[in-house]
Amino acid sequence: MTYRAPITDILLSLNHGAGMQAALAAGHYADYDSEITAQVLEEAGKFAGDILAPLNRVGDKNGVKLEGGKVATAPGWADAYRRWIEAGWNAVSGPEEFGGQGLPMAINAVCTELWAASNMAFGLCPLLTLSAIDALHAHGSDELKRIYLGKLVSGEWTGTMQLTEPQAGSDVGALRTRAERASDGTYKIFGSKIFITYGDHDMTDNIVHFVLARLPDAPAGTKGISLFLIPKYLVNEDGSLGARNDIFPSGVEHKLGIHGSPTCTMSLGDHGGAVGYLIGEENRGMACMFTMMNQARLGVGLEGVGIADRAYQQALAYAQERKQGRAIGATGAGSSAIIEHPDVKRTLLMMRALTGAARTICYSTAVALDIATRSTDPKVKAMATARAALLTPIAKAFSTDVGTEVASLGVQIHGGMGFIEETGAAQHYRDARIAPIYEGTNGIQAIDLVTRKLGANGGESVWLLLDQLKLIVKDVEASNDPTFGATGARLRDALDSLDRSSRYLLDKLGSAPNEALAGATPYLRLFGSTLGGCALAAEAMAAREIEDGADPARYGRCA
Repeated sequence: MTYRAPITDILLSLNHGAGMQAALAAGHYADYDSEITAQVLEEAGKFAGDILAPLNRVGDKNGVKLEGGKVATAPGWADAYRRWIEAGWNAVSGPEEFGGQGLPMAINAVCTELWAASNMAFGLCPLLTLSAIDALHAHGSDELKRIYLGKLVSGEWTGTMQLTEPQAGSDVGALRTRAERASDGTYKIFGSKIFITYGDHDMTDNIVHFVLARLPDAPAGTKGISLFLIPKYLVNEDGSLGARNDIFPSGVEHKLGIHGSPTCTMSLGDHGGAVGYLIGEENRGMACMFTMMNQARLGVGLEGVGIADRAYQQALAYAQERKQGRAIGATGAGSSAIIEHPDVKRTLLMMRALTGAARTICYSTAVALDIATRSTDPKVKAMATARAALLTPIAKAFSTDVGTEVASLGVQIHGGMGFIEETGAAQHYRDARIAPIYEGTNGIQAIDLVTRKLGANGGESVWLLLDQLKLIVKDVEASNDPTFGATGARLRDALDSLDRSSRYLLDKLGSAPNEALAGATPYLRLFGSTLGGCALAAEAMAAREIEDGADPARYGRCA
């Protein structure tokens, strides 16, 4: 099954659902030339469809191999990564002063979806490198930036995020990896990490690891964690690679899905200590790591969107080709294509709607992050920062749940053949299943949404977003467009439910916090469904105005 990027759907979502067009009109993107958006995305779609998609099954079948302390990726992957660097895809949103193209994060968000849709296991590698770039750019010393940032931005070197240990998964404060101060200002790191994505591979000649560890005199828990940069190979003064550092892969996991992505157990300090360089301040590593994780959480949400779209495309193609039974009202001889049966058509429409809703939520998060970093108005920056913080757990959890659900529906559309590996539908389902787990389980995202985001400033960010969504519903109801049917009334009911639920949970946070936490996951689902439904309605109205030759820029109130 081939993959083709749905650029028309993407541009409608980005410009009018997520509000990039409105943000451009408001001047939040300064001198960014919006004309290049479609051109960049068209080229990204070609790279995804022509280069990465054909390797998706190759990676799934061949997996990775660990031999002699080195990880080898699947055939063709190293060459594809070389072409990736040469085409400049790793540098799309990177800082210009370090060789990046400086394009909006929203553009890179679309690209992230395309990489995930075409080859989720491959796309994981640059996703984590982008997170490493953010952490180093925000918290690293000038010297570390000089040595490492340009290489990471170009993709010549890749980055990893190393938190998890056997006894310390979601409970990061329980980690035991230790750091010792050295006389030359560096640190020696000892310990082990598990579940490290692309902890080792053969696609680049150096890997820059970002590792959490604890100093001997550090406070207990998360307040005593520091973040260290640990290169696979040390770097000489002239920028050339020096000695091998004391960090090695000791195992690779055999997983349900994403077989092409090496998930490593990493050993540090077996030969005297891995040389590490402090990022930020001692015992303040969690603040630095969250810079990485927030970028990664949006990226994982986009993985959910990508795998959902890939599963939908394949299910649609299969439903148009597969003939079974005769649909009611069918003419001519022979069986009907299963897409003519109402329940199959309903399922496909559900897949497309869920995918579109998740896509716009993720893009809206990226647009908010862009405004937060690009606007020169302090009030606008503060509001955008709060909006991005509110949307991030929804983008991660709702979208990855959607990815799993849509991939499962894709198997169902294929019937028995969906359960057979040769069709590829099963791989999408297997690959999708990790996304609700890593980068903070979806239950943790729901807790974050209720305790931190809803609970901040008496729910101010939530009330502001709901007020904006109500304006979309008002427009739908005022349109008198018969094609909307009962959409306005349904969305209004959903908004009323979300408003009541938000106020109830906010009250319970103070009086009965366990009750609030018990409702966190269904609350996040309600939030995502309502927000996504309103976004799709805004896109539908924008599409209608585009058809009529009107200006749809007023849509995109979700951003």
